[in-house]
Amino acid sequence: MHVDDEAHITGIPHVYTILFLIIILSALATWVTPAGQYSRSAAGEITPGTYRETEPKPMGPMTTLSTVYRGMVKSADTVFFIFITFASISVVVSTGVFQALISRILDLFKGHSRILIIPIFILLIGIASSTMAVFEEMFPFVSIFVAVAAAMKYDALVGMSIVALGIGLGYSGACLNPFTVGIAQGIAGLPPFSGAAYRIFCHLLMVLIASIYVMLYAYRVSRNPESSMIRRKNLWESYMDKKVLEKHPLNARHFTVLMLILAGITTIIWGVSRRMWYFEQLSAVYLVMGIGSGVIMGWSPDKISHKWAEGAVEITSTCLKIAFARGILLILEDSNILDTLIYWLSMPLERMPRWVAAESMLIVQTVINFFVPSGSGQAVVSMPLMVPLSDLLGISRQTAVLIFQFGDGISNVIWLTGSMPILCKFAKIPPRLWLRWFTPLFLIIVLTQMFCIAVALAINY
Repeated sequence: MHVDDEAHITGIPHVYTILFLIIILSALATWVTPAGQYSRSAAGEITPGTYRETEPKPMGPMTTLSTVYRGMVKSADTVFFIFITFASISVVVSTGVFQALISRILDLFKGHSRILIIPIFILLIGIASSTMAVFEEMFPFVSIFVAVAAAMKYDALVGMSIVALGIGLGYSGACLNPFTVGIAQGIAGLPPFSGAAYRIFCHLLMVLIASIYVMLYAYRVSRNPESSMIRRKNLWESYMDKKVLEKHPLNARHFTVLMLILAGITTIIWGVSRRMWYFEQLSAVYLVMGIGSGVIMGWSPDKISHKWAEGAVEITSTCLKIAFARGILLILEDSNILDTLIYWLSMPLERMPRWVAAESMLIVQTVINFFVPSGSGQAVVSMPLMVPLSDLLGISRQTAVLIFQFGDGISNVIWLTGSMPILCKFAKIPPRLWLRWFTPLFLIIVLTQMFCIAVALAINY
């Protein structure tokens, strides 16, 4: 699960520091920004052309600081859903089912079929990230894939890219990720996980393009090792620790857990599409998946509880970020300057063609991810602005959520504040070298996302 690791890089502030500074700046803005409001429909959609200035409501110090507490209260439904979901998925991940699946597939592909490992694992890791929010759990596998790549006469960049692209594109095209698309759609007033079919198409398209890029590079390196961007000998020397894979054989229990996961995802899709399930019902399904996985593995109730509690502790930091981010929104709403900011943002964008405005929103979301690398926190910070802005610009809320996902996903493996430094550490690749190799592909993926946004506008997604 993407718990939004803090960046341990000199000079880059902690996420809490950034969010608290935004709270202070937002409060100061209430003293100098004109208050105003739009008229809204019963569904909460802004009515264009109805903005009017209102009485100022500047925020004092006590009210400002109390927004953190009020943010926790207001975001309680989201926070507790994340607690239950993340803790339950932690139990599933602890069974070793994903490690066992990777181990089994690596054993199957040998000889000339070895290059197929690249697209297969980018897709498989992407599916796990898209549905089960798997992220950090894949970090230890970076060194394994680096070793596999070296054994196949590729280089460490190929090995690292399999994991980095899998998790990055999985979040970009997430269809059932409760911590990003689930929260964003809740803020946008959309049914949870609705519009999944088009997001799956976008995900597959990005995986296809990324896989071709990596495969062409891998093929070139295998034919001519001198063409590798890694010239230092010690970066080439790696070995496969067989014991890592031998610890996770795919057994009957793991296979049964996989069937439970498949049944759970199917139930979620049915419940959302046919019964309009929301957080309450969805959390129950995740609980069944988590507890059921532990039972299948033969664990005692205490062990299942211990694993569940560990997951709950691990996600606490992210839940606090959501509370801070919600506090920012409360300041903007209570002071009546949120609509003013939307009005100011809309003025230059309204003069642009609709598709240009939508692409501009993608750039903004990608930049925001540098400062707020928390996917769930970014959703709470940016979506309250992006949703009404999309209403004014004639862009559907579903497309606004898609733009948020694109901005949050793949940039996690290029920004220094994201997971890129951690991935490079596991791969033993200097970050500057990864940036040099990955930046062209990153730009290609961003262009692909822009194409997907244009198609979304054309089909009224």
